[in-house]
Amino acid sequence: NMTLKDSFADIRNNGELFLVGAHIQPYKQGNIYNHEPERPRKLLMHKREILRLEQRIAEKGLTLVPLKLYFKNGLVKVLLGLG
Repeated sequence: NMTLKDSFADIRNNGELFLVGAHIQPYKQGNIYNHEPERPRKLLMHKREILRLEQRIAEKGLTLVPLKLYFKNGLVKVLLGLG
């Protein structure tokens, strides 16, 4: 289970993209090594795409918002919206 309520994507100092504020429920049968539910998650994206988004955010004061999560070939993909 995952909740995207109040979450956003943030570009940090090294040009890295992070998903902040998303809640991913811990695995019920997990032990003490289970993950933190609301830690920032690194998103993979091409460098030129991150730079283009960073420019749009800086010039117009927009925010990256996660709209949808889906699975494709065993990976979790995040659809981001600029608003």
